[in-house]
Amino acid sequence: MRVIDLTQLTWRKSSYSNSDGGNCVEVADNLPSLAPVRDSKAPSRGALVFGADAWAAFVDGVKRHRR
Repeated sequence: MRVIDLTQLTWRKSSYSNSDGGNCVEVADNLPSLAPVRDSKAPSRGALVFGADAWAAFVDGVKRHRR
């Protein structure tokens, strides 16, 4: 298994997270082929790391479902 250092990444809160403290998802955009995702309320618990294509398909599915 490959170990990826996520300590120096710049995280941004997802536009799909709400502002009242719930559903807070953060994504790091500065890894070209990967999409690390974490819970902003518990960042020390780690992140899930998806391939860029898989993450793009997930985001597309969320956007289509919300319409």
